[in-house]
Amino acid sequence: MSCKKAMDLARKTDHILKNHSSIGFKALKLEIWNFPLFSTLCDLDRWLHIAVKPGIEELDLQIYESRAGPCDATLCRKKSHAALCREKSHAVVYNFPCSLLDGSGKSIQQLHLNYCALRPTAGLGCLRSLTSLELHLVRITGEELSCLLSCSVALEKLTLKSCDELIFLEIPSLPQRLSHLVVAHCTNLEAIKIKAPNLYSFDYSGALIPLSLGDSLQNLYIDALLGRQDVVHYPWADLLRMVPHLEDLEITSYCPRDTLVVPGKFLHLRHLCIGAFTPDYDYLSLVSFLDACPSLETFTLCVDADHVRQESVFGESSHDLRQMPGHMHRNIKDVLIIGFCSAKSMVELTCHMLENAKSLEYLTLNTSSDHEILCSNSKNGRCQPMSKDVRMEARKALFAVERYILGKVPSTVKLEVVKPCSRCNTLEI
Repeated sequence: MSCKKAMDLARKTDHILKNHSSIGFKALKLEIWNFPLFSTLCDLDRWLHIAVKPGIEELDLQIYESRAGPCDATLCRKKSHAALCREKSHAVVYNFPCSLLDGSGKSIQQLHLNYCALRPTAGLGCLRSLTSLELHLVRITGEELSCLLSCSVALEKLTLKSCDELIFLEIPSLPQRLSHLVVAHCTNLEAIKIKAPNLYSFDYSGALIPLSLGDSLQNLYIDALLGRQDVVHYPWADLLRMVPHLEDLEITSYCPRDTLVVPGKFLHLRHLCIGAFTPDYDYLSLVSFLDACPSLETFTLCVDADHVRQESVFGESSHDLRQMPGHMHRNIKDVLIIGFCSAKSMVELTCHMLENAKSLEYLTLNTSSDHEILCSNSKNGRCQPMSKDVRMEARKALFAVERYILGKVPSTVKLEVVKPCSRCNTLEI
């Protein structure tokens, strides 16, 4: 955007805000691109001081910084990761005027900030109406966040994404209504301690770190794909002690180890979803997870069949299918496998469920991945193309269903086999 266009747009924004300032604002959302090229710091300060007054309920400030134009994109891609990080750390960041919250904090219900510095102090006015706080790429320390939370008595949802100044995150007990917490990709975070007494749901993405979770937690999601750590094995060592009342658990890991022994049981767990993306994982070993969840009703396994590198059930050295007698799963009603393939251990797990889940009602085997773009919602009206190897594996998966699984399906179980789209990804090789 040229300087002239930027100045014209800034004047129009001034005009709009001033014309409406007399009636007051209930909500303000600003999206600023190419910061600080689009507007000066003074412009943004002025707009916020005009709009953020007592009575405002929603404030959403989204700042997007772009240091390179279209002509420089190729050059930027050639820079090292370290060089880009150094540039990012020295980039101009907008210092959000916390003094605004002293006057309007009593009415703000939603505060969403992106790419700025937030430096609240102990003298900050009470944010007694704040129910939702989202900070993305915000510079704020753990102590400063505690100052903000200490006066947010009505807070219900807290989202922290890519806040790299956070090292130790401690959620105090004062926001007693806090029920949902999201922490994602805060790369310098070393530990999380939660004292909020009514936290219901915790969504965490990043490297595995020490966690101290309240016993009220019922819904937990952990994604350790980027950390390349074994989160599939991790929960049973620590989470069993911390979250005894857990009802929903979703874990995703890039390098899980085969799990054969699970100490203790999750007595209240009803829904379990596991994403295991290691090439040679023994899926039959997941039976120990199921044994540790006597109340489990739904089980979802998500894999990327394109990256599975293990013996096929049709392999030359394949022997009889293994069985694990003595493992009964009395309450499982619904099993979904996304990325079902002809891997021997996956076929063995499927047969095990059919033979030992006595309450099973639905079994869904999806031979595609859950991230596939379907023709029904794509821009060009076509499904995401599958490689020849993936189509061949989907074809083998269908043969495995026909040979090893169909004959084991009881009349009380509804089997659904999801095939790739025949129009966009034909299995005829």
